Amino acid sequence: MSEGVYRIYGSEMSPYSVKVRSYFRYKGVPHLWIARNGDNEAEYKAIARIPIVPTVATPSGEGLQDSTPIIEQVDALHPEPSIHPSDPDLAFLSALFEEFGDEWGNKLMFHHRWWDKVDQEASALTLARLSAPRAEAAEVAMRQKMIQERMTGRGHFVGSSEATAHLISDYWFELLDLLEPHFADRKYLFGGRPSFGDFGLSAQIYEASVDPTCGAGILARGPRVLAWCHRMMEPRDDGPFESWESLAPTLAPVLAYVGRYFLPWSQANSDALASGQAEFSVDLAGRAYVQPPQKYHAKSLAALKARYAGARTPTLDAILEAADCRRWLAG
Repeated sequence: MSEGVYRIYGSEMSPYSVKVRSYFRYKGVPHLWIARNGDNEAEYKAIARIPIVPTVATPSGEGLQDSTPIIEQVDALHPEPSIHPSDPDLAFLSALFEEFGDEWGNKLMFHHRWWDKVDQEASALTLARLSAPRAEAAEVAMRQKMIQERMTGRGHFVGSSEATAHLISDYWFELLDLLEPHFADRKYLFGGRPSFGDFGLSAQIYEASVDPTCGAGILARGPRVLAWCHRMMEPRDDGPFESWESLAPTLAPVLAYVGRYFLPWSQANSDALASGQAEFSVDLAGRAYVQPPQKYHAKSLAALKARYAGARTPTLDAILEAADCRRWLAG
């Protein structure tokens, strides 16, 4: 192992993998990107507690998993250039967008990747080839079929169903239409350099952009959003973070989207888990959204609320109140 070098075991089709890789690239932290496949399974298993990507091996051989804790642990050792605005209000908003990307953005991406047949086949083929880079065509085709059958049965994990398909597509296009003007004259969510929130949200939208259905949509309605996603694959410090006053005209509507959909869904999901419900329904902008609860997100929502409790200021409360976010975070 190269001294001082991290090893990132990941997949080009995993938003959390490209999120972590983007972070390492921005920080200039020495690392190797290792596409997880059969050729490196033994070394991967030696450090992975559970079979997920990304899994990062530290220079000392410790295994790190889960993209947000990975970034937070490495960031404590490599704080510069900072991914957190010095303004504490903006720092919290950045963390909120990071969580929004990881959880709600993943819902939008995962649903579309495995819903329509054209997306299923394209994604399964890519994953099949990634898992066996030198395999013959017949083996790739067999792997593609297995992957497609397995993954199309997992939509319930993100609430993808016949009842919610049209809603999720509407959520996707609404988010694109809100983000597009925000990037008209800035490179990143909070100004001239990437923030914590950029890493979480851009990775999900980038992954959606490589699939046929969402890719067509983002080319047609979100070319600036697409440019941002590509920029985040090799992010740079091109200027300072802006103030809320300069960001608000176009970022406040995106924050209101978070308050309209993500946070009420998050609270309903947490409540359903606490009461042992097998399924829950939540009113999102006047339409019922129904799905089984997601276990992991309840923990991350609790962490977000704790972060908010420690970050509260009158100005932050006013920003969140205007976007109808505060009530979901204060409870």
